Amino acid sequence: MFSTLPFARALIATTLLLAGAAQAQVTVTDAWIRGTVAQQTATGLFAQITSAKGGRLVAGSSPAAGIVEIHEMKMEGSTMRMRAIPGLELPAGQAVALKPGGHHLMLMDLKRPLKTGETVPVSLVIETGGGQRETVQVQAVVRSMQGGAAAGGHGHHGHKH
Repeated sequence: MFSTLPFARALIATTLLLAGAAQAQVTVTDAWIRGTVAQQTATGLFAQITSAKGGRLVAGSSPAAGIVEIHEMKMEGSTMRMRAIPGLELPAGQAVALKPGGHHLMLMDLKRPLKTGETVPVSLVIETGGGQRETVQVQAVVRSMQGGAAAGGHGHHGHKH
């Protein structure tokens, strides 16, 4: 007598693996936030974001900050300027760097200082094909201000809105 139980188990396992892969369309690696000092109300989040099928980073949020915005830094004449942008394109299969001196997330209206070594939860909203949105949960490690500056930082600590 032929039993369909092993086949059914294999089918379920394969389905679960494929469902997991479908959920992993966007990956975020090396997420970190520049540490802050007392009275500092803003800082930057940096990471590598890869969207398997492409998309657009359109929003962010964190319980550590009242406001999270997508920012870019670029030269205008001889002056480096930072400004909020409505979204950041994520080309299919290509890692996009959020880094000091370039695109990054600004965490503003911080609830408290962020200390080196702690982990801060951040939610990123990615818009994919057809206008669907996926929320990616990130645990960003807080790094020292000196370490971030040595790695090409641009000093978010003086930024105000």
